[in-house]
Amino acid sequence: MVKAALTLCFLLLSHISVGTLVLANEKKTWCVAKPSSDQKTLQENINYACSQVDCRILQKGCPCSSPDNLMNHASIVMNLYYQAKGRNYWNCHFGNSALIVLTDPSYGSCIYE
Repeated sequence: MVKAALTLCFLLLSHISVGTLVLANEKKTWCVAKPSSDQKTLQENINYACSQVDCRILQKGCPCSSPDNLMNHASIVMNLYYQAKGRNYWNCHFGNSALIVLTDPSYGSCIYE
């Protein structure tokens, strides 16, 4: 009986450890605009994402307002949308104009969440 209880405890602890290991190894991902995206598509992506999430981070004087170009702004707000919607691959499609990346695109004091 004691041996069975010890075996059960070991199995439970093993399962918990494996689950924790998987969570610890889960990689953070970000959504950014594809470099090949045209200006019209980038603007449409900004408009759509900003209709769904708070885009005040792009206001003049905020850390992510510079550089002031569509590629930068689209990447920031597309990532805000992607993060807000649960980091699902389908939330980073934007008509095939986006990429999911494993490298943190933050720069200077502009931190991608």
